Amino acid sequence: MSRAVNTVVFSHGKESGPWGGKILRMAAVARDLQLGVESVDYRGIADPGLRVEKLIKVGGELKAPLVLVGSSMGGHVSAAAATPLRASALFLLAPAFYMPGLEKYTPQDIAVPTAIVHGWHDAVVPVENSIRWAREHQATLHLLDSDHRLEDQIGPICVLLRAFLTELLDTGSAGGASTGGV
Repeated sequence: MSRAVNTVVFSHGKESGPWGGKILRMAAVARDLQLGVESVDYRGIADPGLRVEKLIKVGGELKAPLVLVGSSMGGHVSAAAATPLRASALFLLAPAFYMPGLEKYTPQDIAVPTAIVHGWHDAVVPVENSIRWAREHQATLHLLDSDHRLEDQIGPICVLLRAFLTELLDTGSAGGASTGGV
């Protein structure tokens, strides 16, 4: 039986780095499930398109199937790279979707199970952006009492990530994973 996921690939946000506290905690969840882990370093790359290119290059060298996990701009980048990388699933934290002036760049060609976690009090990426995208793509949406960084909710986020990855592993293929719900 082929696995639905072999490697979890993390993409950090615009102002953070590849092995920050949130990624370290989520990577531990993936490793605990016997999955490979990679975190792409985008520091010094401001352009989202160049970040997508880097993720596609790095992801193409990893053991597939991949689950892409991204935060803020990293969520946008992960979603944009999902189709070219034939990702099994997406787990996104406050993804930078539908940002003013960049709405046309919000990825729309997503056909994999997707879960979004967003803070109700996000002053950087409005929570309404994730609600809209989740509705349009029938993605699972988890809204937490937090801000954009979601650092005070890393425990619950790790529980959600473990459940998401476990469901993918239990189904044996991404096609059996749930994509609906709030």
